[in-house]
Amino acid sequence: MTYRRIRDLREDSDKRQRDIAALLNMQLTVYQRYERGEREMPLWAAIKLADYYNVSLDYLVGRTDEK
Repeated sequence: MTYRRIRDLREDSDKRQRDIAALLNMQLTVYQRYERGEREMPLWAAIKLADYYNVSLDYLVGRTDEK
């Protein structure tokens, strides 16, 4: 997964890490590790983020540049 893309999507939507962690119902530190690439994001969380940002999973994981 392209972790930079997760951060860019969050910043483009003017959300804080805390907001996205709450959306995913997880602790802030866990989400921060996903965003830094220190921990692998589970599929359910990636799907939820793709739906939230209205992008494809392929875009989220860096397989395409088309949202």
